Amino acid sequence: MSADDPADEGGRRHGVGDAAASANDQQAQQQVDLADGVDHQVAMVMDLNKCIGCQTCTVACKSLWTEGGGRDYMYWNNVETKPGAGYPRDWEESGGGWKSGEHTERKPGEVPSKEDYGEAWEFNHEEVMYEGSEEPLRPEENPEWGPNWDEDQGAGEYPNSYYFYLPRICNHCTHPSCVEACPRKAIYKRAEDGIVLIDQERCRGYRYCVEGCPYKKVYYNATTKTSEKCIFCYPRKEGEGPEGETFAPACAEECPPQLRLVGFLDDEEGPIYKLVEEYEVALPLHPEYRTQPNVYYIPPFAPPQHSEDGETVDVDRIPRTYLEELFGEGVHDALDTIERERQKVNRGGESEILDLLTDTNPARKYRLEVFDDA
Repeated sequence: MSADDPADEGGRRHGVGDAAASANDQQAQQQVDLADGVDHQVAMVMDLNKCIGCQTCTVACKSLWTEGGGRDYMYWNNVETKPGAGYPRDWEESGGGWKSGEHTERKPGEVPSKEDYGEAWEFNHEEVMYEGSEEPLRPEENPEWGPNWDEDQGAGEYPNSYYFYLPRICNHCTHPSCVEACPRKAIYKRAEDGIVLIDQERCRGYRYCVEGCPYKKVYYNATTKTSEKCIFCYPRKEGEGPEGETFAPACAEECPPQLRLVGFLDDEEGPIYKLVEEYEVALPLHPEYRTQPNVYYIPPFAPPQHSEDGETVDVDRIPRTYLEELFGEGVHDALDTIERERQKVNRGGESEILDLLTDTNPARKYRLEVFDDA
């Protein structure tokens, strides 16, 4: 492969918007369900088998978008342990979404309390750092909850306990119930890429959007009296960084194990389309909410269970029933497909699925310019 090839390691993001992708544009749109008025739908795939719970994505997002100004409690990107209560606490039980696939009637939801998000803690920095106290660094009050309070706890009994990490951002849904919930029409999907944004000039902070989102990924800013949320780092996508170069969202770029793929759902040549639509191994979180999320997950594998004597037994460590609760009935076929592909590679064969999931080339992982010249 030559150095001029856009798919080589030095070809970062040059030449991605090629003619082949443009030719497949209309065909892909016919196969992919796009929202009315949206030309293309940006999407993300996260491989949960790579996530190590390091929170680098969380810190990258926080330092870029939610430092201060009423945003202290907000984590537009968070990584929670599953099974677990998540962030905000018990968000899966807080309602929201749609009653049916017709998307005509919303399900009632709740606005999480400040305690469910976890208040920002004040630490005894002054005493420890400047006054010579021998006390350990700790919160000044005794907190009872906070983000990642139940980190690494999981479920199951030794020696078959289990857990995995679940990174979450706004899903930029095809049928976002937060958009329908807003009486001011302050929330909208961008026509060019389907990113869900909040018009800060129109928003009045009614918080119907917070209630309406079943994933609880819209946040109220008590300082500005408006709602805010993940914007899929669209300024980076639009080349507003140094030298006008296009970058994927910070949570994806900064991830040490590089578990995220970013592109367009209707780009037939891209990894998102292939993993979601063609091979059906990347799945939405809680499809029963009926918002049609555009963040997808490769479900986690785990070693089989062990007997009390330490012998391997043919029982799933992570129960398939639990994964079905998260990702729907399609999780069984997805796991079976990936397992078949792994066995094929172990026998010396090739697998496009595993090639896509192990690719380290940013030009192929982050296809964000593919429709620029269409």
